[in-house]
Amino acid sequence: MLKIVKTSLIIATSTLAFSNTAQANDINEALANICTIVQADDKGELRKKMRSVQSDFKLKLRDYYSGISCGGQSLIRAALSSNAVEVGTLLVKKMPSKDLAEPESDGKTLQAWIAEQGLQSSPISAELNDRI
Repeated sequence: MLKIVKTSLIIATSTLAFSNTAQANDINEALANICTIVQADDKGELRKKMRSVQSDFKLKLRDYYSGISCGGQSLIRAALSSNAVEVGTLLVKKMPSKDLAEPESDGKTLQAWIAEQGLQSSPISAELNDRI
């Protein structure tokens, strides 16, 4: 009887570990072309991508935003660099305002980075200032 319990626990543990790895790969696959969508300023496709990730994996933008890098930049920075106004304003509206005010991976906030790049006149910058 004890062997059956031990075997069951080992099988359950290994199955759980495998499913977590598989789910991470599925999420990465689902988000694979999000940088291309942002740079192309395709708001409709971005909405569709965000909806599918939310329905399939129960993740909102704030859950995966920091894990995505487009050429070393965050999604909003990539939108600003590409002048993708529609997508950039959507991303700013979908992110919690407290997350928008926090420093990103390089230690700079979005506002500081925008000022450094001279992008204050961008509509995305205006939307960001309204949210913060």
